[in-house]
Amino acid sequence: MTGLRARACAAGLAFATIPAMAAIDLAPLWDFARPDVSEQRFREALASAQGDDALILHTQIARSHGLRRDFERAREILRAQQPLLAGAGGEARARWHLEWGRSFASAAHPADAVTPAARAEARRAFEAALDAARQSRQDALAIDAIHMFAFLDPAPADQLRWGREALAVSLASSQQAARRWEASVRNNIGYALHQLGRYDEALAEFRLALALREAAGQPPAIRVAHWMIAWTLRALQRDEEALAIQLRLEREGDEAGAPDPYVFEELETLYRQRGDAQRAAHYAQRRQSLAR
Repeated sequence: MTGLRARACAAGLAFATIPAMAAIDLAPLWDFARPDVSEQRFREALASAQGDDALILHTQIARSHGLRRDFERAREILRAQQPLLAGAGGEARARWHLEWGRSFASAAHPADAVTPAARAEARRAFEAALDAARQSRQDALAIDAIHMFAFLDPAPADQLRWGREALAVSLASSQQAARRWEASVRNNIGYALHQLGRYDEALAEFRLALALREAAGQPPAIRVAHWMIAWTLRALQRDEEALAIQLRLEREGDEAGAPDPYVFEELETLYRQRGDAQRAAHYAQRRQSLAR
């Protein structure tokens, strides 16, 4: 995965979208920045869980290992639960297939690790997850499965197709968990449009995503949404607008104690385009210091 694609995933915040479940709420148990901590919480919750709830918790434990790139351990956990799928409900089956697929292809995988065989296995799993989610009317899980196909079909036209399919599910759903996907999906659509050189359309999608992030009150996600807009403004040769946004993001990131290397990369590029080698070098140094 390229750094730019990683930025797009960060803007999508797909990992942070956890649909609510009937008997157990996964959201307070997840800390995606600390999957080891999340695993411990899931294991503690297992002490009082039964049936589908226990199966679902095991799928999330497997996911925590996938986020740590321990894909073999993730599959080992999922294989142990596989005999239970025949008697499980739709949500549990959808989650199992999602995590099985993610153990073969996901944002956590290095690009060269997704072999043709792994891609084929992941596709079968995501198709099964989508079928189970649709049959059980779990719209958010259906969107999750659809958005995973974008990791298998990296061509921008395919990314756009999957993004629009996911958006249609989100907009048609009355389930809040599915509606919460809209910002992430619009970001993904904007990224695909940007890759296709359709910058005005991309900017419109990124602005819609920003409005949704602001309504949700998520400062880190809001900053990334502004970055996507500024990145696209630069592509439209609206450099002064892009520069103003990136300089503001630099200040906000520093104030939040979260300096952003992507902001520094854009500032380096913008100043280099202006012929200001000194400022460009300054931001190159800031970016490189975060990589050490």
